[in-house]
Amino acid sequence: MIDKRIIQKENLCNLKEENMKKLIFTIVLVTFLPITLMAAQITIKLAHLNPQNPFDIPSAAMSAVFKSEVEANSNGEIAVDVFPNGVLGKERETMVQVQNGIVQSYISSTGGVSTFYPLIDVTNLPFAFSSYNVGYKVYDGEFGQELAKDIEKKAGFKVLGFGESGGFFEITNSKKIVKSPDDMDGLKIRTMTVPLHMNIIKSIGGSPTPVAWAEVYTSMQTGVVDGQMNPISIINMAKFYEVQKYITLTNHLYAPYIWVMNSKFYKNLSKEHKKIIDDASRTAILAGRGLSRIIDASDKGLPVLQSKMEIYVPSAKEMKEFKELAIPTAREFIIEKYKKEGEKWVNKFFDAIDEAEDELGYK
Repeated sequence: MIDKRIIQKENLCNLKEENMKKLIFTIVLVTFLPITLMAAQITIKLAHLNPQNPFDIPSAAMSAVFKSEVEANSNGEIAVDVFPNGVLGKERETMVQVQNGIVQSYISSTGGVSTFYPLIDVTNLPFAFSSYNVGYKVYDGEFGQELAKDIEKKAGFKVLGFGESGGFFEITNSKKIVKSPDDMDGLKIRTMTVPLHMNIIKSIGGSPTPVAWAEVYTSMQTGVVDGQMNPISIINMAKFYEVQKYITLTNHLYAPYIWVMNSKFYKNLSKEHKKIIDDASRTAILAGRGLSRIIDASDKGLPVLQSKMEIYVPSAKEMKEFKELAIPTAREFIIEKYKKEGEKWVNKFFDAIDEAEDELGYK
């Protein structure tokens, strides 16, 4: 005969086991339910061409700050996946992906935008800016807003802002010291596929040669081109000093990044989410600009290049020679190519620069 106490004990154990299972299930449900509820409703694929080193590269800093701001301020409702180093393709390919909604956002050079919006050439007028602050005011102000609207209207991209591509452009080469336009004769200089960039190099005596960014280093290494033009931070980051001997500090261009987003994607966002995206992109652009200025002043900037390349700073007379050749030729190029619309944007651009300089007390 079975002892009733044993049966009661077994029943109690079974009850405890059943209750324990229910308790575990409840704990698991409570633990994972918030994650399910808080899982991102929206994912933004954000691409850029450079390595994801946010302490060394402006576009990497922009993407890192944007991701942090968006995900935090949306309480996880929006996730940002960063695709750096051109892993999604070259510039034109990535821009097409944004256009088709496969990728939601891209931090593009002017070269990447030019195929879709040729008038971006106006941002490449040479020797236009006397300081970075003037550039910031122009692109953050009325001119930048009007340009962004025109890009969306004609090319279909929402522009989140105009970011820092690294600063003023300088000219490097592997053949000789460039002191004046006469020294540019015979030099094959890599440019982006921006018609005005090519025009500028040609106007100061060089031979412009468009090369995709991913192929620039090897093109200089193998002698396909003799030199290139880029900001100090980009020259350093890409280790161009390994294949270039000379650098001339011309400060002839300040070409911004154009940060685009798929227009339909942006329009379908809620008002609150749009506000988060807009605010995060502004903060990210500030971070990119700040990083560039820090790099310029640190051992990641010009000081590094001084130990690896021969640096030349043109005299006032030599700079005047560069300007007298480049400025009128570039202006004429824009007006001739884009007619009245080109003239309109050239005037808007220089008017915005004049206003910025007045506000900053430069005049």
